[in-house]
Amino acid sequence: MKTKKSEPRQPERLQSLDVLRGFDMLWIIGGGALIVALAQITQWGWLQVIADQMEHVPWAGFHFEDLIFPMFMFISGVAIPYAITGKVEQGVKRKGLFHKILKRGIILVILGMVYNGALKNGFSDMRVASVLAQIGLGYLFAATIVLYTKSFKTRLAWLIGILSGIAILQLAVPVPGYGAGLLDPVGGMNAWLDRMLLPGRLYGKTFDPEGLLCIVSAITVTLMGSLAGSILRDGKPASSRKATFLAIAGAALVTVALILSPFYPIIKAAWTVPFNLLTAGISAILLSLFYFTIDVKEWTKGIISYKILFFKVIGMNSITIYLAVDIVNFGLISQFFVGWLAAPLGQWVVILGAIIIEWLLLYYLYTKKIFLRV
Repeated sequence: MKTKKSEPRQPERLQSLDVLRGFDMLWIIGGGALIVALAQITQWGWLQVIADQMEHVPWAGFHFEDLIFPMFMFISGVAIPYAITGKVEQGVKRKGLFHKILKRGIILVILGMVYNGALKNGFSDMRVASVLAQIGLGYLFAATIVLYTKSFKTRLAWLIGILSGIAILQLAVPVPGYGAGLLDPVGGMNAWLDRMLLPGRLYGKTFDPEGLLCIVSAITVTLMGSLAGSILRDGKPASSRKATFLAIAGAALVTVALILSPFYPIIKAAWTVPFNLLTAGISAILLSLFYFTIDVKEWTKGIISYKILFFKVIGMNSITIYLAVDIVNFGLISQFFVGWLAAPLGQWVVILGAIIIEWLLLYYLYTKKIFLRV
């Protein structure tokens, strides 16, 4: 009797996901500053165009810098099917998994307050909202939805429902004293909710870009990432068909965002629905490119292998380096070693030196298999 040959399973960790996360984090730990410094010293027009993208837009609009944070949220969502759905399939109890998800969310909220200076400046007038808190809470709710729903369609329904709720709040529900549909730092629904309900100091004084409604938006971006992760994980191993589908879906999201933008602006500080769709769409396109290159075609030899290693080392300890750059003055360390080159060559040398020192620290942790798993 012939035995049925089992289908090869998709690996439970995407190498491309760690590499993309490292690519994303590079711009936070000095890559953007390096581009700006090089543009200033060279005065090359094309480089200045890129350097302009390394600053957030004042309010409405979009620059590359505005993509970095939501792309991290999207990437964290892609990992959910690998980290959670896989364990459920192995028989792990949902209750135990939920406790781990909840613990992760609480730890990131606490780390966010520490990052904001709670231990340095005390707890009076402390800023509670933070990037890390938004990551933790966005992941908490998105992962819980994935944990307790079984079908792709149900998760998609949750996504559409939450996006619709955000749109209704931002466009149709009147803000006391201001009316409905205002998308500004004072009279918008985001700002009003933050002033009414968010404890502590607000980053923007009248609003917080990591405030309550922004956290709800972050859930949708993370949830869109989880849908992408489900597509990549389910069925047969890595294939160009999955990469193509992901790229088409990303392009569709970008198109919808641009269609909505004339009357529903793309605003990073308020995480409007078009902003969520745009950033998730671009993230999906980039993920499809990295996935196709690394996991499908396995173009991982020669010089490409070094590039993959460079980003992977950063990506596998992303929270570590995010906290480290706020605690350790890598620029001062770099100045000590290469400051003598800054006068003739420019400040970009010091910035590059800081990136190298940061990477060497992460590489040491990588070789010792030391990872901050939150």
